[in-house]
Amino acid sequence: MLYGYMGKMLFVDLTRGKIEEQELSPELARNFIGGYGLGARGLYDLIKPGIDPLGPENVLGFVTGPATGSGAFFGSRFGLVCKSPVNGCWCDSNSGGYFGAELKKAGFDAVFFTGISPQPVYLWVKDGKAELRDARQLWGKDTRETLEILKAELGDPLIRASIIGQAGERLALFSCPINDGHRALGRGGGGAVMGSKKLKAIVARGNLEVPLANPEKVKAINRRIAELMRSGPLKEPLRWFGTYGTGGTTPGSALDGNSPVKNWGGVGLRDFGEEAANKIGSTAFDKYKVKKYACRNCPLGCGAEYEVKSERWQVGKTDRPEYETSASFGTLLLNSDGESILMANEICSRYGLDTISAGATIGWAMECYDRGLLTRDDLDGIELSWGNSEAVIAILKKIANVEGCGAILAKGSEAAANYWGKGHEYLITIKGMELPLHDPKFAPGFVRTYQFDPTPGRHVKGGLGHMQEVGDLKDKYNYYNTGYLDVENTVNVEVLTAAGFCLMMDFPCPEGARNEYIEAITGWPFNAQQCYITGMRILNMRHAFNLREGFKPSDFVVPARVVGSPPHQEGPLAGIKVDHERLARNFFHFACWDYETGKQSLESLRGIGGLEHVIRDLYGEEASCASR
Repeated sequence: MLYGYMGKMLFVDLTRGKIEEQELSPELARNFIGGYGLGARGLYDLIKPGIDPLGPENVLGFVTGPATGSGAFFGSRFGLVCKSPVNGCWCDSNSGGYFGAELKKAGFDAVFFTGISPQPVYLWVKDGKAELRDARQLWGKDTRETLEILKAELGDPLIRASIIGQAGERLALFSCPINDGHRALGRGGGGAVMGSKKLKAIVARGNLEVPLANPEKVKAINRRIAELMRSGPLKEPLRWFGTYGTGGTTPGSALDGNSPVKNWGGVGLRDFGEEAANKIGSTAFDKYKVKKYACRNCPLGCGAEYEVKSERWQVGKTDRPEYETSASFGTLLLNSDGESILMANEICSRYGLDTISAGATIGWAMECYDRGLLTRDDLDGIELSWGNSEAVIAILKKIANVEGCGAILAKGSEAAANYWGKGHEYLITIKGMELPLHDPKFAPGFVRTYQFDPTPGRHVKGGLGHMQEVGDLKDKYNYYNTGYLDVENTVNVEVLTAAGFCLMMDFPCPEGARNEYIEAITGWPFNAQQCYITGMRILNMRHAFNLREGFKPSDFVVPARVVGSPPHQEGPLAGIKVDHERLARNFFHFACWDYETGKQSLESLRGIGGLEHVIRDLYGEEASCASR
């Protein structure tokens, strides 16, 4: 018995309309856990280097982990994997809600799509069976409309689905699938890959049980965490976070330097101010709150459902924006109109857009307009001035519909700069990916993660950034002894994410709870050393995908503003310049990667084990055979 897994994967050839089942081998599960670990191992074999991300040879995977649907607290997550159409790099994205567990309980640990369907389709998976169905009646519908039609068509109000909206259908490069109305597989362009394959949705309904090695132990860990959350030393912060979610931190972050301001060129205290900051967080938005929302098996519940009755914006029933959304449509644009942020969030949920890249692309265009590089004629008559909420919504709608100037901006800010031939000096991207809303001048570790995670420009990866952000590392501007801790925290998050856990579990859970859960779910011994080796294997697998595509470290360039070059002259980050090269060199040293080529050392790959195929590609067949 392969505990913690359903033991099956689906492979769907959309060109031929064929579906094949394959067993998940215990060796593959043990070596790569699940989620994007399993996805990285699979796609390395399935995708040839150099293929077109929007062509039939790209592979799109939906992948779960052993914790997904297991009943373990915080075990709701699932992932999307593919080659990114933004930059040709490895792409993974992660989402919570209920869809991941439903897919798994429908009988499958992962689903991989190849080819391009001749007409729009969706995949229907129920209790171990799968079929492709006609989606022509759904094409052109937004994600919420599509879900309601699917419920009626399938005669089941309890289905769960991951769906693209019109932005994905029209190949907006930062489009994404949406599940549970508002949970997004947000970054890297997975929605465009779905759209290119004419895949409107994957729909699941499951009544199968996930087999657990020790279900009583899982329940005992749950009880221990619940008690800590009720009466432990962090009970008040956790209660506050459960009430307001990530968006509750937005006002403070706008003022202390954590949130970038004015396309990363401003200072919150000077350019935005306290009054404006207090208008764009959950503490202000929650007057619209109808009820609390929690992902499956989550004891924290950081989400909320809203109903917004506004004469200015037709928002209606919607969901509370996360921190990244409030900051990207707020501080980044000098926009303090809270209802416009709620409107922007709803547009992105309905049309299927990554809110980080959407807000950041508008921020880049705003600065170009402010500096006279883009005109109203370039922007279809829209006066895209700082803080102009009407203009923000107008241009976002154009992006969502991929029309007019929105068709240019829907490719992302770097592609837009290349199209217009201007504004490159104001881009805040790494390898084409707009950066998240956590300033490395406030928490320096983020810059290494942004620059050198195999998916550049991500904030929900491991590393020092989150530790520095919450104050766990006091001497955060010491750049000389960061390497081991940076690698250790990175590989811990590799395992956490691949297993299907939420990053938020690190706040209330005692140290080691993740490993205890994995042992109880799978029956494998899983101590700190095994966690480290497994995390290193997953990290190196994702990194190897980019190496095989021909990328090297020098291809990933950090914008000067991001690291304080030149430094701010006022505000809480005045005078700070981040030594991002030292942070990177420290990480590469402890990861055993060459800083010039990115190539992993043969000794480290052999020591990790399970990567003979990577050794073969880097060092030849003879070295691979010697590693077995």
